[in-house]
Amino acid sequence: MAALDSQLRDRLAALWQATLANAGGRIPEIAPDNGSDKRFDAEAWRSIAYFSWLRQAYLIYADYLRGAVRCLPLPAQEARRAVFFAQQYLDAIAPSNFAATNPVVQKRAIDTGGASLAHGAVNFASDLARGRISMTDTDAFEVGRNVATTPGSVVYRNDLIEVLQYDAATPSVHKRPLVVIPPCINKYYILDLTARNSLVRHAVAQGHTTFIVSWRNIPSELGRVTWDDYLQQGVLQAIDVAQRISRSKTVNALGFCVGGTLLASALAVLAARNDHRVASLTLLATMLDFAEPGEIGVYVTPQFLAMNEQALQDGKRMPGSELAGAFSSLRANDLVWNYVVNNYLIGRTPPAFDLLYWNGDSTNLPGPMYAYYLREMYLGNRLREAGALTMLGEAVDLSRIRCPAYILATRDDHIVPWTSAFRSTALLGGDPVFVLGSSGHIAGVVNPPEPPRRNYWRNDLVTDDADDWLARAERVDGSWWPHWSAWLGAHAGGSRRAPVHTGNDALPPLEPAPGRYVREPS
Repeated sequence: MAALDSQLRDRLAALWQATLANAGGRIPEIAPDNGSDKRFDAEAWRSIAYFSWLRQAYLIYADYLRGAVRCLPLPAQEARRAVFFAQQYLDAIAPSNFAATNPVVQKRAIDTGGASLAHGAVNFASDLARGRISMTDTDAFEVGRNVATTPGSVVYRNDLIEVLQYDAATPSVHKRPLVVIPPCINKYYILDLTARNSLVRHAVAQGHTTFIVSWRNIPSELGRVTWDDYLQQGVLQAIDVAQRISRSKTVNALGFCVGGTLLASALAVLAARNDHRVASLTLLATMLDFAEPGEIGVYVTPQFLAMNEQALQDGKRMPGSELAGAFSSLRANDLVWNYVVNNYLIGRTPPAFDLLYWNGDSTNLPGPMYAYYLREMYLGNRLREAGALTMLGEAVDLSRIRCPAYILATRDDHIVPWTSAFRSTALLGGDPVFVLGSSGHIAGVVNPPEPPRRNYWRNDLVTDDADDWLARAERVDGSWWPHWSAWLGAHAGGSRRAPVHTGNDALPPLEPAPGRYVREPS
C-alpha cells in the first residue's frame, strides 16, 4: 500500500506538471495504458488539455484503487467480489458518464442547439417508465412479426409451459424428433430470432421434427413452483408430447444454459429409472459442474441466500428484470454506461438489434425453484456428485446418462466459462464431443452459417484437461451449426414422410406459434 500511495502521488504530480506545461495543447501520456477503451476514443480526450487531464487523472486513480483492493487480506472468493465491486464503482464515476466532463456530449449539444439533451431527457423518461435501460429500438421488433416467426403450432399447454411443434420444411423428416429446452430466465425465442439467425429454422431445414418449450413468465399464483415441477411439468412433459406426436420411442434433446442443466437433471432421473428414451444430448453453454461459476458468482453468496431463502420458499418470485440487471452489470461499460451516455446524454435512439431485444424480454422465476438452483448448484455444487441430490424421488447420477453428447461452449462466455462447460465431458457417461465456439454466451451460440463469420475449435480427442484439449484443437472458420447438424443427423434415425400438419388427434394444435406464453409481459 505504501508503494501504491507513492506511485499515485508521483503520477498525479507528473500529470499536473505536464498539464501546466502544455495547457494549450496535447498533454503527454502519464496514465497507465488503457488499451482500446472505447469510452475515450474521441480525439478531444487527448487534444484538449482539460479533458486529457480528466481522462488521465481518472485512469491513474482507477489503477491505484484496483491495486489497493488487491492488497486486502481476504479469502479468494471475497477478494474476487471486492475487485468486482471496486470496478463497478470505477465504471460508474468515469468522466465519460457525465455531461459536464464529456467533450462528445458537449459538442453534440452545441451542434444540435440543445436538441440532443432534450431527446435524451425524453429517452430517460421513457426508460424510467419502462423500468430498464433500452439497449435497442424496442419498436423495431414484435414477437410473431419479425422474431419468433418459424411456422408452427402450440400442441400442448399446462400452467408452466407451452410446447411448440414446427411445420416440416422438407418432403421427408428424420424419424427421431428433436426436443429443445431453452433457458427459463428469458423467452424461448433466443433460438428462433429472425429467419436469418434461427437455430430452430436451421434444424427444421435439416429434416428434424422440432419441438421447443416456451416457459411461462411466472405469475404470482405460481410462485411456489419447485425445481422438480420444472423437471416433471416442463422437460419430461415436453419429451412425452414429442414422443406421442411423432410416435417415436426415442428423441434427441437439446438444452441451452440453465435449460441444459434442467435437461441433464431430467435425464439423470430417467437414467435412475432405467428409462433411455433420449438417444442423444446436446448442451449449449451449460454448466453441470459449478466449481467455477463465472462472474455471476460474485452475486451468489451464502449470505444472499440466507437473507432471501425464507421469502423465496414462501413463494416470492425472482423478478426477471433483476436477473437481467445483474447479468448486464457483469459488462457494465458495454451494457449499462454505454447506453446511459448514448441514450440520455447524446440523445440517440439505440439501433435495432434482435439479440438485445430478446435480452430485455426476461421472465420471472418461482422462489422455491430459484432457491434450489442457487443452494444446490451454485453454492453446493452437488449435481456433479453421484447420489448427492434427489429429484422426483430419484437419487441422480450424471454418469448414468450414457447417450452420446454434443457439448458446445463459447470462449468469451462470462456466464458459463468454457472450462466449466468442458468439465461436463467427465461427468456424463456417454461418448462426448466437445466443441468450442468463439465470442460470448449468446453471440457464440446464435451464429448461423450465412453470412460466414467467427470460428470454432474442434478436437475429437476429449482429454482430461481443457487447456490441453484446446492446444491440440483445430480451428475451423465459420459457424459450428453445420458441424452439429452432421453429428445430430447421425443420431436421428431413418427417414419418413413429413407430417402434413402439426399435432395429432390426441394433441391437436391449440393456436399458431409463437403461442400465448411468450407474449406475456415481463
